[in-house]
Amino acid sequence: MTRIPSQPSTTETGNVVITGGNVLDVVAGITRTADIRIENGRIREIGIDLNRSGAEQIDATGRVVMPGLIDAHVHLTAFSADFRELERNAPSYIYAQGSRIMRETLQRGFTTVRDLSGADHGMARAQEEGLLVGPRIFYCGHALSQTGGHGDMRLPGEDHAPGSRGCCGIGTVADGVDAVRAAARDEIRKGAHHIKIMASGGVSSPTDRIDSTQYSVEEMEAAVGEATAANRYVAAHAYTARAINRALRAGVRSIEHGNLLDDESIALFLEHDAFLVPTLVTYWALKEEGREFGLSEGMWQKVDTVLETGLDAIRRAHEAGVNLVYGSDLLGGMQRHQNEEFRLLAQVQPAIDAIRSATVTAAELLERSGELGVVAEGAIADLLILDADPTVDITVLADIDKHLVSVIQGGRIVTTEGITR
Repeated sequence: MTRIPSQPSTTETGNVVITGGNVLDVVAGITRTADIRIENGRIREIGIDLNRSGAEQIDATGRVVMPGLIDAHVHLTAFSADFRELERNAPSYIYAQGSRIMRETLQRGFTTVRDLSGADHGMARAQEEGLLVGPRIFYCGHALSQTGGHGDMRLPGEDHAPGSRGCCGIGTVADGVDAVRAAARDEIRKGAHHIKIMASGGVSSPTDRIDSTQYSVEEMEAAVGEATAANRYVAAHAYTARAINRALRAGVRSIEHGNLLDDESIALFLEHDAFLVPTLVTYWALKEEGREFGLSEGMWQKVDTVLETGLDAIRRAHEAGVNLVYGSDLLGGMQRHQNEEFRLLAQVQPAIDAIRSATVTAAELLERSGELGVVAEGAIADLLILDADPTVDITVLADIDKHLVSVIQGGRIVTTEGITR
């Protein structure tokens, strides 16, 4: 596969016809041979022998055309597994690293991402304007955390104010209903597409236990209330069933991780039509490489707690009909394993359902159904052209560097080498 350059190499005609491809309908789970006409960044027509006059033409005969992938849990500025590094470095360096991460993410076929702390208005705007090559960004800004919670990176012996030693940490500490309301309103002011709260302990924070619950129900409800008032939603980091269930009852839309869910959790997901974003690959990668990329020994020892139960949680949720969405949550140099999540998911669900989690279901979570995650008339023209069918063999996506022929994002051809034009 051709590397995507640091500067865009795109077709600017706004008028493209892809001919002869096997188009994957992710909703129906089938492919059919058809042409796709793209105008002004959107799919205008799908059919046989479409009018090609005045259009850039791509012959995709024998190839599979599918929607661009969506990763619903990334950290685009996390160049290290040690989040404290983000507080020690200059903003210019953080965003230079972020631009590299964005470019490499697009190269892996992810045309849209949901950032769960790190990216901000500037990165999203730069991508939208073509200043940064990378996926379309839906961001939360800073995650909201209680003192000593998963977003508080101070060590036990540090007494400085949270966030006072750097610009670019992942969290903002807000204690109490009024402070949570103010923090949520501030992220919304800065353009956040969603609010993230820390509802339990985590692996990469230095002073909390994974099995702790964080934020009172009243504080979580305050965040949900502010998000709802602004037509936004809340995503909650939560591992244990107790933390998951409290957050779902408080009205959050998505649970991030959710490895230790129970039967009550599954019932609550279904009752609230909420979404589960498991991130199995990050635990696999942290166990294999976390210490090499900045994870402390104490943090590394937490990984087993969530790694062993994750696959079973996904299997149970899938069988019950819970909305499952693709997320990687990889940090530092481990981000190169982003597509490995497909191989893990396929152990407990059919390939087409793993694909749906990274396309149509992810788009539903993002509140962009019909626009993203589908090859359909009227949708944004985010497309991948592959040399094999991932519904038959999920390793086509897991090993995408071997199979990705072209990325089309918003109707612009990012790279086309290997395709007859």
